[in-house]
Amino acid sequence: MFKAFRADLAIIKERDPAARGLLEIFLCYPGFQALLLHRISHKLWNIGLPLLPRLLSQANRSLTGIEIHPGAKIGRGVFIDHGMGVVIGETTEIGNRCLLYQGVTLGGTGKESGKRHPTLAENVVIGAGAKVLGAINVGTNTRVGAGSVVVRDVEANSTVVGIPGRVVHQSGVKVNPLAHSALPDAEANVIRNLMDRIDQLENQVTALQISLKDVMEGRMPKDILSGKSQNLKDKEIIEFIGGNQ
Repeated sequence: MFKAFRADLAIIKERDPAARGLLEIFLCYPGFQALLLHRISHKLWNIGLPLLPRLLSQANRSLTGIEIHPGAKIGRGVFIDHGMGVVIGETTEIGNRCLLYQGVTLGGTGKESGKRHPTLAENVVIGAGAKVLGAINVGTNTRVGAGSVVVRDVEANSTVVGIPGRVVHQSGVKVNPLAHSALPDAEANVIRNLMDRIDQLENQVTALQISLKDVMEGRMPKDILSGKSQNLKDKEIIEFIGGNQ
């Protein structure tokens, strides 16, 4: 547990420019305090004590505003930034060096028994207010945008945005976990593609009307506008509407 304690301190010092010293982190960072208390309650939970771990978890919630079930498994170097309103369910598993912002929920989707909460691999970033629900797996180095709702498995090295969460792959691109402004806008891309397609169809309809008028008046019809290939844009639109990952 001491190694996890040191790793939790180090990750805050590394990722938060506002952290001025270890004593400040220890005394003033509710995310760090919540993890420290959770690691104690998790130890008690694992040895089979029935009530004390839950009482400690409730005290943790009252003190920090962060609710972590004592059964949750959390790796080293995890950073819960600000943390107010974070909820982490009983069968959740969080890998090393993950980053969670305020309002994040790692929750279940029903009353089923057994594994019912998410598993986050290493170095996953979950943006403010995002919800990751069900017994799903989120791959290494994945980022979930603020306010997104993820209910399906996510492959490694992906970015998830929207409701429901849709995946945009970032293959080979190293992304700063704090660079929220770099998140892609999948909805805007699809809207732009739809507008381009509407313009193309309107041009084709206009050309058909002109050609029909030429035929009716006995003139040779002009060439109908063919437009550029829409295969790639159509694929993006279909994947977005269908939620394909």
